Amino acid sequence: MEKEKLNGQFEILSPWAETDPIPLRGISSRLTSLENKKIGLFCNPKRAARLILTVIERKLKEKHPSLEISFYSNSQFNVPEIETENKEKFKKWVSEVDAIILAVGD
Repeated sequence: MEKEKLNGQFEILSPWAETDPIPLRGISSRLTSLENKKIGLFCNPKRAARLILTVIERKLKEKHPSLEISFYSNSQFNVPEIETENKEKFKKWVSEVDAIILAVGD
C-alpha cells in the first residue's frame, strides 16, 4: 500500500494463537552451588551436540572437580525422548540429576 492511503494508521495483529489452558509455571530454581552435584548433559543426535557437551563437561570439571556428569543422548530426530518407548528410561535419568544442560548441535 502507498503511504498516502494508510494515513498514518496501522492494523496490529497478534502473532499468538489462543492461550494454552495449562497454567504457566516458573522455571526450576537455580542451584546455589555445583559442588557435589550431578549434572545431566542431554544431547540430541545432531553432529556437533556431543562435541559441544564434551567441552562443557571439561570446563565444568575444571571449575568444580567434585561435580558428577551424566550424559543422555536423544535417540531420534524431531521426537522428544519423553514421547518414545524410552520414556521411563528418560524419566529415571532426569530424576537422578540435579540440573540438565541441553545442546542442539547445529
